[in-house]
Amino acid sequence: MACASCSTKDGQPKGCKNNGTCGTDSCNKLTVFDWLANMSLPSGEKPFNWIEVRYKNGRKEYYNNKENLTLSIGDIVATQAKAGHDIGMVTLTGELVRIQMKRKNISDKKEEALKIYRKASQKDIDIWSSARDKEEPMKVRARQFAIDLKLQMKISDIEFQGDASKATFYYTAEERVDFRELIKVFAREFRTRIEMKQVGFRQEASRLGGIGSCGRELCCSTWLTDFRSVSTSAARYQQLSLNPQKLAGQCGKLKCCLNYELDTYLDALKSFPKTDTKIYTEKGTAVCQKTDIFKGHMWYAYEGEWNNWYKITTSQANEIIQLNKKKKKIASLEEYASELVDDIKAEFENVVGQDSLTRFDSPKSNNKRKNNKRRNNRNNKNNKNNRNKRKPQNSKNATK
Repeated sequence: MACASCSTKDGQPKGCKNNGTCGTDSCNKLTVFDWLANMSLPSGEKPFNWIEVRYKNGRKEYYNNKENLTLSIGDIVATQAKAGHDIGMVTLTGELVRIQMKRKNISDKKEEALKIYRKASQKDIDIWSSARDKEEPMKVRARQFAIDLKLQMKISDIEFQGDASKATFYYTAEERVDFRELIKVFAREFRTRIEMKQVGFRQEASRLGGIGSCGRELCCSTWLTDFRSVSTSAARYQQLSLNPQKLAGQCGKLKCCLNYELDTYLDALKSFPKTDTKIYTEKGTAVCQKTDIFKGHMWYAYEGEWNNWYKITTSQANEIIQLNKKKKKIASLEEYASELVDDIKAEFENVVGQDSLTRFDSPKSNNKRKNNKRRNNRNNKNNKNNRNKRKPQNSKNATK
C-alpha cells in the first residue's frame, strides 16, 4: 500500500522507502482522518495538549505536550521513554486525540505521563535511521541463535529505540519459552539492552500481510485492529463444515470473518426450536435432520424411516412442540408438509440476445464427412479412367 505521492516499486514506496509508513501518513491502516484540522476553536478555548505518536508496526502512544510545541501531522519528534528517548512520528493532534484516548481508556490526568522533548534534530534522525538499518540483519542472526539453542519460538521482528540504546525482540511461540540463556547470547553479540515481547499469531499475520482465500487483502493488515477470540461454535451456528483447512486463516487460527455475521445468525436462530427436541405424533416420533436459517424451514424424519424427510416451517414446529408439552399429539407430519408449496425458480431469459458465448469459436470439423467426400471423389476418378480405357482410340480402327 502507498499513497498517491509515493507510488510503489517492488512492494515498497519510492518516496520514503518506509514500507508503507510515509511522512504524509496516508499509507498506514491505523491512520485517523483529522476532520477538525481546518476548524478553529471557539474564543477562549485552549487546544488539547496531548499528541498521538506512531512508531514501527503501527504502535501508537500518547504524550503530553508540556512545552507547547507547534506540531502537525508528519513531524518527527523525540519523546520520553523509560530510559533514554525514542523517535516517532506525529499522527494526530487536537480534539480528536481526546476522543481516541477516551475510546482506549487512557487518562489525560496522569502526573507521571510521558512527554515530548522536542522536534527531532538531524542528529536524532541519523541515529534512528542507522539503528533501523541494523534490524533486518540482526533478525536473521537472532533466529539462528534461537535455533542453535533448540527453542520452540520464532523471532518475528526487532524494533530499536530511537536513541539505539535498547532493542525489543518480538516473538511468537505455542508454549512458554525459557529464553534466559538466549538473552545472554543477544546481549553479548549485539551489545545493547534487550527486551523480549511475545505477540500473537494474528498480530504477526497483520504485520506481514497477504491475500486471503476471498481474494482480497487480509482484514487484519488493512483495517481490523480488534482481534477477538474465534471459536468453532461460530462455524456451527452458521452451519459451516468444520474443515480446518477452510476455516483457518494464514495465521493458523480460525478466520476473524467468522464473527462478522455471527450476531445476525444468533438473532435468526432465536425463533428456531432446538434441533435435539423430538416431535411426537400418532404415526411415530420425528427427529430434526436439517434446518434452513434463511427460509425458516426444518426437515424432520420418523425414527426408522430416515430416508423420508418432511419439510415444515419453524412456526409449525414450535406449534407442534407446544402441543406435545400439553401431552397432545398431531396425526402426522404429512398434514403440515403438504401445506408447503415449493418456490418456483425464476427462469431468466437472455435479454442481450440469442448470441452464444461460443459464437466466436471455430466450428468443429466433421472428419467423417470429409473422409467420405474424399473416398467418393477417388471412386469417381477411378470409374472415369476405366471407362476411357474401354472406349476405342479412333473411329477408323473401329470401322476396320
